[in-house]
Amino acid sequence: MTRTMSLSKQGRGPEVSASVEEFLAAPQHVAALTTVRPDGTLHMAPVRFTWDAAAGLVRVMTVASSRKARNLLAAPGGRVALCQVHGFTWVTLEGTGTVVSDPARVAEGVRRYTERYWSAPPNPPGRVVIEIEVDRVLSLNA
Repeated sequence: MTRTMSLSKQGRGPEVSASVEEFLAAPQHVAALTTVRPDGTLHMAPVRFTWDAAAGLVRVMTVASSRKARNLLAAPGGRVALCQVHGFTWVTLEGTGTVVSDPARVAEGVRRYTERYWSAPPNPPGRVVIEIEVDRVLSLNA
């Protein structure tokens, strides 16, 4: 059965079950991030990410020149979906995406990435963090 979870009553992030939290924290998994190109077609890319349940944020480290970042820069606050799949278990996090270059927020993205994946992300010129303010969570078998 597919489960949909909505925003918590406190208005922070969506409420998710402990099993969804555990699945989203597994470092061996990557996810597919879907953004919308300026022409309306979809762009999907495999990504590593972090989930901040307290803030209701997904963070994806990338560079401003990447297709996914350019898609969001062309349509600020555009809808995005991130789906992590392992076998017949999956969780999709949907929300609005923002490309952030603020050094403190990029550093927070780096910190969380390093904690989850046990190594720092690449540090190319133009590094940014995509923050996704999650407002819908869908899951199966998690």
